[in-house]
Amino acid sequence: MDDNELYPIGDVARRTGLSVSAIRFYADAEVIAPTDVTDAGYRLYDIQAIARLELVRTLRELGAGLEDIRRLLADETTLRDLATAHLALVERQTRRLQARRAVLRTIVKQHTATEQVSLMHKLVSMSDDDRNRLIDDFWDEVTTGLNVHPTFAEQLHQMRPNLPEAPATEQLEAWIELADLVQDGDFRKAVRQFFHDSFAATPAARALEVTSPEMMEHIERQRLVEVEVSNARQSGMSPDSPEARELADRLVAVTAEFVAYAAGEYDVDEVRRHMAAPDRTSEAHRHAEEAVSRFGSVLDRYLSLIATIDGTPQPDPEEAMATEEWVAAALTADHKL
Repeated sequence: MDDNELYPIGDVARRTGLSVSAIRFYADAEVIAPTDVTDAGYRLYDIQAIARLELVRTLRELGAGLEDIRRLLADETTLRDLATAHLALVERQTRRLQARRAVLRTIVKQHTATEQVSLMHKLVSMSDDDRNRLIDDFWDEVTTGLNVHPTFAEQLHQMRPNLPEAPATEQLEAWIELADLVQDGDFRKAVRQFFHDSFAATPAARALEVTSPEMMEHIERQRLVEVEVSNARQSGMSPDSPEARELADRLVAVTAEFVAYAAGEYDVDEVRRHMAAPDRTSEAHRHAEEAVSRFGSVLDRYLSLIATIDGTPQPDPEEAMATEEWVAAALTADHKL
């Protein structure tokens, strides 16, 4: 293409993919003027004008408005600024489309009643503050009158999802289900009953003690070490290694501290023996499994939905058992430096 050559509008249309009428429209709208106009009224364009028309076509396909394009071509704004502003618009539109898709997919999956559609759309369109208030309202009702330390109730309130800025469809679908779940009267009643039953036989002073900030700190310290141990096992660390033994010893120590605080006794050797050779037939193990089962039967779906919304792994009982066995192997291995 000759830099000095002028091309008729038909050639320009073939080169740019724009229609002749579109090129005329951009000229009339003072976006891209022809380089020259013959005495007979034919519009001619040089290579620079054709390049600008190709840019206009691209920007229009990306959704840019004529005024923004006109300002860009007049050097009143930069391409970066135009792209930044338009990207924000596209992202807002994308979030709205994702929300609509989630509602439609939920309707298809659940055979949703007509009167529930507007509620679903409202749920996925909620702000972060609105979502937090919905969860807070649920936990406020569940914990009202519960004989526990305020810190424990605050911890329960933190069991809330964090919907990402650009959620996937399955995350929005999970949020719709969670919002519906926490507003369900039967679910609220079941969760409230579970926690009240859990502390019904516990003296008031003891209930406050086992739900105190100190207890929460013990639980968190144990959880963090458990995460380290689980990550080490999943990374392929051999339980025969000194590093595995060091991790297992730390887990024994924090578990013994937790038991001591919770039960008033501290026998690290007994904790070590139990973790080195876990007895799944023991009375204590049976009681622990029953407690976990009761908790799971009430809150499993709630926690599963939060995991989906947060994009975190779902709880896996088999993984927990594999980690328990890894710890036992680490504690009983003959570690040689």
